[in-house]
Formats: sequence, C-alpha cells, structure tokens
Amino acid sequence: MAQLNFNIEDIRGTLSENKDGWHKQLTYISWNNRPPKFDLRSWDPDYQAMTKGITLTKDELIELRNILDKMDFDKY
Repeated sequence: MAQLNFNIEDIRGTLSENKDGWHKQLTYISWNNRPPKFDLRSWDPDYQAMTKGITLTKDELIELRNILDKMDFDKY
C-alpha cells in the first residue's frame, strides 16, 4: 500500500468525540502535497489514524452550507 501523506493546515471544528477520544472534525487538509481541501472524518487523539471521510472543495462546502440553510431539521 502506498504511503499516505497529509498535513492538517487548520482544524475548523469538532462535531463529536467518542469514548475512545476519536474526534469527528472538519479540517482544512492537504493530501499527498496537493492543494488543501475541506475534509470531514474521524481522527484518533494523536492524528495518526483516521476513518473514511469526505473531502470537499470550497465550492462544494459552500453548496452544502446552502443546502443545510434551507433544511427544515424539525422534519427529521
């Protein structure tokens, strides 16, 4: 398996933390020395292990915000 390189440039916020200390976070991260993107996934306390997540461009994150702004959360 190829080595995965990443650099978390900014932690924008923590959505939750489980009993083992893993944090579900929105970060601004560079993968394999590419331009950074926004990323939502869980990380272990030392940022050495991670779950599968979703990576979004700035435009995709803005569109997600627009969708969430229009949602009626009481409906769900």
